[in-house]
Amino acid sequence: MKRRQFLALSAAAAGLAGASSLALAREANRSLKEIRIGYQKTGVLVIARQQATLEKYFNDKGVQIKWIEFTSGPPMLEAMSVGSVDFGAVGDSPPVFAQAANANIVYVAGQRISNGQGILVPHDSTIQSVAGLKGKRVGFTKGSSAHNIVVQALEKAGLAYEDITPIYLTPPDAGPAFANGSIDAWAVWDPYFAIGEKKQNGRILINAHEVTKTNSFFIANKDFAREQPVILADVIRKLAEAAEWAEANRSSVATSLAGVTGVPLDIQTVAADRASFLIGPITDDIIETQQGVADRFHKLGLIPKPVAIRDIVWKPPQS
Repeated sequence: MKRRQFLALSAAAAGLAGASSLALAREANRSLKEIRIGYQKTGVLVIARQQATLEKYFNDKGVQIKWIEFTSGPPMLEAMSVGSVDFGAVGDSPPVFAQAANANIVYVAGQRISNGQGILVPHDSTIQSVAGLKGKRVGFTKGSSAHNIVVQALEKAGLAYEDITPIYLTPPDAGPAFANGSIDAWAVWDPYFAIGEKKQNGRILINAHEVTKTNSFFIANKDFAREQPVILADVIRKLAEAAEWAEANRSSVATSLAGVTGVPLDIQTVAADRASFLIGPITDDIIETQQGVADRFHKLGLIPKPVAIRDIVWKPPQS
């Protein structure tokens, strides 16, 4: 067989294989009855839930949407890895810890985060810079995006992780601990960041954007992504539309967030005004930034082995 004929047949076979895979994916989509979505008290998922964005799109297809609330990313990804959650949104650190623990997850979309998280100290604290955290008790959720902010803020200030006493607390537990002085500083994200600032006598020591580039991510169970690629692409597309609306309607976003989460409107207004909503693909730049997070955590011994972020980045189906 001539080389030209071989290449032509190979290309045709590849095209048929691709078409066959997409047909199988669409057949699997038709059998799906429910999408289980993990969410926290802020962000595009809360807006989508309040506006029934996904319900309106999927109900006619016979697919129900189930919403499951989490206080932070690590327990969400634990649930996702065992198949109890199909899709969710988290900060930059939870998927690194999850990947190091061999979690069954993939990155499917990303968001640039410019504000809305950082480190708080009491308003009358003598701590005036990150260097002042030396020897202090710093509260944050282990494996969360706040964990990364603490690590990188200390590094930038010339401190080692061992120079502080980390106090691992979920946001609902850290808030009271911060308010009663049980911890000297609190690293967290909105709306808890705004709650600490506006309701718990907090002062912003440093914002995340002053420390490093940060991202948040939409993550899916790996089996769900493999078996339901068209559905997953549809979910991301509808959420991207909701994100574009949110960028242009921040006062309405605050009302939506308050309505779904029960967090007071004035707090959610602060959070909505400084949030980043737009959703995009996982670019090489985002992968590089996230790899830096992973490498830093491994160097500090916070994860047991090195991980390659690119290994678990999902590729959307080609139409």
